[in-house]
Amino acid sequence: MIDIWNVAILNPMLNGLIALSEILGKNFGLAIIVLTVAVRIVLIPLTFKQTQSTKAMQSLQPKLQELQKKYARNQQKLQQEMMALYKEAGVSPLGCMWPLLIQFPIWIALYQSIMQALAATPENLLLLSQHLYSWDMVGQAIPLNEMFLGLKLSQPDPTMILAILVGGTMWLQQKMVTPPATDPKQQQMTSMTTMMMPMMFAFFTLSFPSGLALYWVVSNIIGIGIQYFIGGGWGYFTFPSLRPQPQATTQPKIEQKGSQDGKKGQN
Repeated sequence: MIDIWNVAILNPMLNGLIALSEILGKNFGLAIIVLTVAVRIVLIPLTFKQTQSTKAMQSLQPKLQELQKKYARNQQKLQQEMMALYKEAGVSPLGCMWPLLIQFPIWIALYQSIMQALAATPENLLLLSQHLYSWDMVGQAIPLNEMFLGLKLSQPDPTMILAILVGGTMWLQQKMVTPPATDPKQQQMTSMTTMMMPMMFAFFTLSFPSGLALYWVVSNIIGIGIQYFIGGGWGYFTFPSLRPQPQATTQPKIEQKGSQDGKKGQN
């Protein structure tokens, strides 16, 4: 199984990444950016399919909640009614999952390619040599130039800038696709998940090579752009309003009292 993975997926992506760095003037950081952009563009049809399926499932949430309340004590009937609702709406519960499952091996291969290409020790270089093709372009690119914008791509970013960018872009991307919950408990859980995932990846960035952090930032930015154009804007993310809220004006009580006294005098 490992040999099939290496031959069919990992080795082509790894050698393509190294060859691309040679084409781009031995700039491995730029090669990571270009390959990440290319992979995201190729996967746009799957991303579009996933987005449409997610929206369709979200539109059914009110009806699903009604069914859950109605058949809370009859799980078998609940499943039957839910499947009937999916069939009537032409929606598959797995419709928003299988595009993600297809993309997942590609992301894993890209992650492993970056990690193995940035071989920082003799043992890692020996492991890398077992995956390289006998291409002149690949042989000329080794060892890779791991410096990019002042960063050593095989080492963590000491400035923590990439960690902030990874967490910030991931948070924004999640906010764009996460609908607001009506249930207070679900709202609290959704808010916690939206914050925890970006914080976790930002924490990983502090110990992972900068090359991988660069990939995460670029991938998140492209994902935000794709979501913006496919989803028709910023989705569920709302910018905070900077305009001051208008204050209601009330008529002074003294003036009202004076007007009442005037009416009494006329009477």
